[in-house]
Amino acid sequence: MAFAITQTCCNDASCVSVCPVNCIHPTPDEPDFGTTEMLYVDPRTCIDCGACADACPVDAIFPVDALSGPFEVYAKVNADYYAGSEAPAAEVGPNFHAWGPPVFTRDVPSDLPPLDVAVVGTGPAGMYAVEDLLLHTNARVTLIDRLDVAGGLIRYGVAPDHPSTKRIGETFARFHHHPRLRLSLGTEVGADVTVGELARRHDAVIYAVGASSARSLGIAGEELPGSIAATTLVGWYNGHPDVPPEAVDLSAERVVVVGNGNVALDVARILTVDPARLEGTTIAPHALAQLRSSKVREVVLLGRRGPESAAFTTPELLALTGQDEVELVVDTGDPRTASALDAAAPGEKAALLREVARETVDWSAAPADGRRRIVFRFHSAPAAIEGDAHVRALRVSAAEGEERIDAGQVVRAVGYRGTPLAGLPFAEDTGTVPHSGGRVEGMSGTYVVGWIKRGPSGGIGANRACAAETVGTLLADVAQGRLVPARRRASRLLPRRWRAGR
Repeated sequence: MAFAITQTCCNDASCVSVCPVNCIHPTPDEPDFGTTEMLYVDPRTCIDCGACADACPVDAIFPVDALSGPFEVYAKVNADYYAGSEAPAAEVGPNFHAWGPPVFTRDVPSDLPPLDVAVVGTGPAGMYAVEDLLLHTNARVTLIDRLDVAGGLIRYGVAPDHPSTKRIGETFARFHHHPRLRLSLGTEVGADVTVGELARRHDAVIYAVGASSARSLGIAGEELPGSIAATTLVGWYNGHPDVPPEAVDLSAERVVVVGNGNVALDVARILTVDPARLEGTTIAPHALAQLRSSKVREVVLLGRRGPESAAFTTPELLALTGQDEVELVVDTGDPRTASALDAAAPGEKAALLREVARETVDWSAAPADGRRRIVFRFHSAPAAIEGDAHVRALRVSAAEGEERIDAGQVVRAVGYRGTPLAGLPFAEDTGTVPHSGGRVEGMSGTYVVGWIKRGPSGGIGANRACAAETVGTLLADVAQGRLVPARRRASRLLPRRWRAGR
């Protein structure tokens, strides 16, 4: 019986490297890697060894015969990826990884002392860089985070009802106790230590500071009370120390989420799920208490374009369709929406919504009693948020002019953006630090990784390849004499307020 990869796939390809028959694709050396929503097991060549399941850091791989409930569909999801391939199943046999000449991509001159490297940020990007340095070099690493708890987006960005995804944090946390790593939490670059000071105390510094600010809609009324960024709501239910418990008000019956990507779906799911499902998860206690008394009956997911261009991934939509207590509805007031659903080919995003109930919603009426529901509305760009002292409605584009959606809260989920860090160059147009292969332009010994390097794209696993490129650039700089490690000196001691060893 074959194995199948399911919803929580993180795309970091740990499973690919241990598969003895090369049945998991796309692999990191294939052009589709990083562009697909997840990885897929070929059921025709899988030999049921289970090596991939043992290696998976997020427990996303299971035997097909063990899949149940909403996960059963993943047997077909995996098989469909290989449908139409040239070789018929009967002729496909083991396809072992080819042997090649040894390649040592992490070499540094043997006469140099170990590197002292600082990594700023304990999220996935920073931790993949730390893993590479500790496992493939003799570098000594100082790992820094401004918060008192490590984890970055794994801790504060992943929804609490996705415990398997959060489990990769346990894999990263084991490096916190590595003998060549010094952990400094509660240390903010720019306040407790400057970019220049870090550069003087270390041979190299890698910044993995992410993209923490929310993109703006640029419309009137955006600053009204009741209009919040998805980053605030996500931080609220995950207990982020920067987000106070009172930051989110759940007194409105209808909430409009502008955007229909995975973060928007997370927000909609958390706001409508039975709070009992969240008990025992990592959700913040204050958020769980407020959800129990929430008046939210309906969450509207607003998309500027049609369902064929929806930003959510297949696994995240399937996670919604598996919740019986929440009703899903597609608003078909715009005839283009129904046309797109009916014309969609199997496997296309619009086809995933074909079986969802359709309705022409009266947006001036209060949500109906009964089950909480999530409404997908397409072909609607936000035009203005209306209200006096609080959000009362959102005006959006419609097939015939504009339409008013009565709502007491608007959540902006239209993407993230990097913020400038004093001492580093910053490109305002992209929200990133200019770099070449991870090397910060004009700053010897300074590097970037993750979203501050490439922009807010790609999930957890995309950071592995991103970190490998940056660390490779750093070590190439050492090997080629572009970065000459400084001699040890007393000034390298950390400031007294840095709390090492946490």
